[in-house]
Amino acid sequence: MSDQGGLGDLDSADDLDSGVGRSRPKKAPNAFRTISEVAEELHIPQHVLRFWETRFPQVKPLKRGGGRRYYRPDDILLLRRVADLLYIQGYTIKGVQRLLREGGGRLSDDIPPPSDAERAEAEAERSGVARAPELMIPGLDLEPEPPAEPRVPRVAPRPKADPDVDQLRTLLAEVLEELESLRALLPG
Repeated sequence: MSDQGGLGDLDSADDLDSGVGRSRPKKAPNAFRTISEVAEELHIPQHVLRFWETRFPQVKPLKRGGGRRYYRPDDILLLRRVADLLYIQGYTIKGVQRLLREGGGRLSDDIPPPSDAERAEAEAERSGVARAPELMIPGLDLEPEPPAEPRVPRVAPRPKADPDVDQLRTLLAEVLEELESLRALLPG
């Protein structure tokens, strides 16, 4: 009776008492991580991590069968630093790329804060509003234009009623009702 009634996957008796259920075993600090593990750890969506791979060639996860990504500890450190520079410090993607170029592919710990122009450009980048560089005048804050009124799609006029179609609709409605009553009789 090694299965213990299906509870053999619990890490300890404490998990059973606490109601935690199955918990993921801890990985070694130097273990490779999947994209979902990295996304969860850094609080960044997976699609953003995949996008960053296209913008920062220094991030090179190992790819296995089916394109599954495995991030090295160094990749995770770099991604954590990139996230800090983009989301906390206020750099743009181009600004972080420049810092990586200047640092020989590495990001030092003593990076100065971004300029006001860089911060404004990063804010525009995050909000999805592209600003032309010539319009970025210090002290001038351009508000994005409000979104246009949503268009109401045209609804095509309904074709004239066809007695055969109406009869088929009625028959299908009856069959659907019968199937739903039969489903209710199924166990489960």
